[in-house]
Amino acid sequence: MPLADLAESVWYGDTVPSRLARAALSPASAVYGAVVAQVNMMSAMNRAKPGPIPAISIGNITVGGTGKTPVSAWFAQRFRADGASPAIVLRGYGDDEMHVHRLLNPEVPVFVGADRVTQVQRAAAGGADLAILDDAFQHRKAHRVADVVLVSADRWTGDVRLLPAGPFREPLRALRRATLVMLTVKAALDDRVRSAEAAIRTATGSTVVTVDLNPASFIAVKSETVVSLEAWSRKRVLAVSGIGDPAAFTRQLERLGLLPIALSFADHHTYDQESVARILVAARDLEAVVCTLKDAVKLEKLWPDSAIPLWYLSQSVVPRDGTEALDDVVRSVLEARRITPSSPDPLL
Repeated sequence: MPLADLAESVWYGDTVPSRLARAALSPASAVYGAVVAQVNMMSAMNRAKPGPIPAISIGNITVGGTGKTPVSAWFAQRFRADGASPAIVLRGYGDDEMHVHRLLNPEVPVFVGADRVTQVQRAAAGGADLAILDDAFQHRKAHRVADVVLVSADRWTGDVRLLPAGPFREPLRALRRATLVMLTVKAALDDRVRSAEAAIRTATGSTVVTVDLNPASFIAVKSETVVSLEAWSRKRVLAVSGIGDPAAFTRQLERLGLLPIALSFADHHTYDQESVARILVAARDLEAVVCTLKDAVKLEKLWPDSAIPLWYLSQSVVPRDGTEALDDVVRSVLEARRITPSSPDPLL
């Protein structure tokens, strides 16, 4: 069994072996938690210095997909609509997020590198007046005026376990460091959404902004033909994904009325001809192959012109509630552009 599948089974499985594995790994999680607490204490003592432009971090406290890329892209669009010149700054685990950002926001520059401080400086030198740090909640060397932390309602079980017994990088109380907590929803049922909202409010005492990552349309990877969601009801498709939460993608397709067969790869999977051959074999007798945008940018050059059509499901970020708190964060970042690096930090 691939390591990613094994981790999924341990973290989210409801079988006796999964529960026993979580119990056996609990001592290791306790050690990990102690290390995280020490790192957080040191980070609090060595606060980052403001950079040449203000930054907002979009991060999470779990391993796996929470929607950081589409939410970061949404913030970039929102800032541009308000007259700002944002840049996206990525750590860069592979190049899929970079390509997705450039596709979603062609006019927004993307800077990739392990040293986020340097990348923010590069962004400023290139003319950006604010930086969006994609996946930086735990990477605190780069100063930020706001921390937006995402929690996936689709992955929520109520059982908060730290690595390696669970998917959590930090305990739930770490959300108190956040300026804003966003609960992202792909296909989660309302009772799960309410459970997650209540737990987060209890842990933080603050407002939770719930946002839907809604399907928008099906887009052909080669021709960019757009098809409405309704047109594909009852269509038999292969659902291909190499993302943090492949099950949520499959559930989205099911809720749209499609009949998907899932073929999942590890998060950040590097597709090659062997991967494509495997997909094509699995897609025999089906009507189409549907993937996420993150997968589409990697599969496009490998996909044979004569093969079964490859499509991706486009998404839109739609805030459901808590929008006043969201507007306050956007406003604070925009206002921080007027403060020079030598000025006092208004959030300290």
